[in-house]
Amino acid sequence: MATLRVGTRGSALAVAQSTTIADRLARATGTDVELVRIHTEGDRTQGSGESLASLGGTGVFASALRTALLADECDVLVHSLKDLPTATHPGLVIGATPGRADARDALCARDGLTLETLPQGARVGTGSPRRVAQLLSRRPDLEVVDIRGNVDTRLRRVEEDLDAVVLSAAGLGRLGRLEAATELLGLGWWPTAPGQGSLAVEVREGDPDDVLARGLGAVEDRETRLVVTAERQVLAGLEAGCAAPIGATAVVDAGLLLLSATVYSPDGTGTVSSSHAVSLDDGPVEAQLVDVFEVSRRVVDELLELGAADLAPIGGGPSGGDPLGSAS
Repeated sequence: MATLRVGTRGSALAVAQSTTIADRLARATGTDVELVRIHTEGDRTQGSGESLASLGGTGVFASALRTALLADECDVLVHSLKDLPTATHPGLVIGATPGRADARDALCARDGLTLETLPQGARVGTGSPRRVAQLLSRRPDLEVVDIRGNVDTRLRRVEEDLDAVVLSAAGLGRLGRLEAATELLGLGWWPTAPGQGSLAVEVREGDPDDVLARGLGAVEDRETRLVVTAERQVLAGLEAGCAAPIGATAVVDAGLLLLSATVYSPDGTGTVSSSHAVSLDDGPVEAQLVDVFEVSRRVVDELLELGAADLAPIGGGPSGGDPLGSAS
C-alpha cells in the first residue's frame, strides 16, 4: 500500500478528527497518508432550513462516505461514532475505535451563564431531539430553537440571536474551542448520545492488508469499544435511530462495566431510566462483548417494561448483534 487514503467529510471538525487518526496511522504503519474529502447529503443540505432529524438523522452524513469506501475511492473512513446508524453496513466493518474523548455536552452561553442561571424564557439552540427533550425536562420555560450548521456557525448564533447553544465537549475540544463552554453538563444527570466523544474507523470487510491491520491495531482502544458497544446496543435493542431522544452512558470501573440509559418524551415531560452492571473478565474482547450484549439487553428490557415505547418513537424490538462489527 503506497498511500493510505483516509475518507472524511469536509467540515472543520471532520477534518480535524480525520487528521488526528491519519497521523496515528502514518506513525504506526510508516506509510504516507492522505485525506480524501467527500461531500455528503447532510453537508449539501446544511442551509436548507430543514432539521437534521427530518432529513433522516445523522446517518445522512455517513451514506456518501460509505459509498466512496465501497467504490475504492478511499481505504478507511473516520466517523463521529454517534453519527453512525447501529445496523452494520453490508461490506463494511468498524476496524478500530480510538480512545474516547469527553462524552459530555457543553452549554455555550452568553455572559458566562449556566443552564440554571439562564433567564426565564431564554432562547437555546440545538439540532438534537435528545437535547431538546433534556433542556425542556430541566427548564420547561426555555424556548428551544432548532439550528443547523458547523460549530462556528452555531457559536455565532449566541452573539446574534440566541442566549445559548448546546454542543459536544469533544467536538469543541478537537477544534480548540472548549473555552466557549460556560458549563459542562454532567453525565450522571445529562446522559449524552450513545457513542458521543468516540470516533470510528471504518474499513471494507475482509480488506485490511498487513499494513492497514497494523495501523488499526495501534488505533484501537479496547475499553472504548466495550463502552460504546454497550451504549449503542441500547439504541439497537430499542430499534431507535441515532437522533432519538435517548441518552446512554457506560463506564468501566474496577472490572465492572456500568451502563445507564434514559428515554425521554420529545417534549421532556416524561422519562424512564435503567442501570445495570456486568463483571468483565480478563479474556479476549470477543468474550467480553458477550457480557456487554447481555447487560445492554437487561437495560433495554427494563426500559420497555417501564414504558419507554409509550414515551418516544422507538420500535422496541430485541437486541441484535454487535453494531460495531468485527474488531479486525
